[in-house]
Amino acid sequence: MPVIAPMPAARPARIPGQRDGAEETTAETTAAGTTVDHLTATYRTHYRSLLGLAALLLDDTASCEDVVQEAFIRVHSARKRVRDPEKTLAYLRQTVVNLSRSALRRRILGLKLLTKPMPDMASAEEGAYDQLERDSLIKAMKGLQRRQREVLVLRYFADMTEAQVAETLGISLGSVKAYGSRGIAALRVAMEAPV
Repeated sequence: MPVIAPMPAARPARIPGQRDGAEETTAETTAAGTTVDHLTATYRTHYRSLLGLAALLLDDTASCEDVVQEAFIRVHSARKRVRDPEKTLAYLRQTVVNLSRSALRRRILGLKLLTKPMPDMASAEEGAYDQLERDSLIKAMKGLQRRQREVLVLRYFADMTEAQVAETLGISLGSVKAYGSRGIAALRVAMEAPV
């Protein structure tokens, strides 16, 4: 169980008009806030119960331990603001709850910002087969007439309409259809031919 290192105690300022004696000691203790010794004793006594509180709010032990430890560090830093030492435990509980909420918010935000998973990759055999098909297609495309190859590339690889292909090549729409159908027929024959 980690121990919080004590910080040097600061001497509280004397309040003007205050009487000496027992009343002065009580006022100094109240003005000083929660002491390091009291916080250390609270840590030893209530660490497990605070860990259980964090476990109800979070799902993994490491996060619970981090939250509880961070709560003690924050209360230690702000111990002078906790004027009543009896309220130290309540302050710690509230800090654990707030830190747990923050941790959950960060997780939810992280899940929202995660990129979508990549689609399943093809196996090495499928990749090799696809490469062979591409090579065969490129070889078959090179065997076509120039106009047939131009029409097929613009129509299917550049994703142009027949009218756009006709305008780009400066030929009629009927010629685009004729070159396209003849090119596809020639590709079928070339792709089915044994190598």
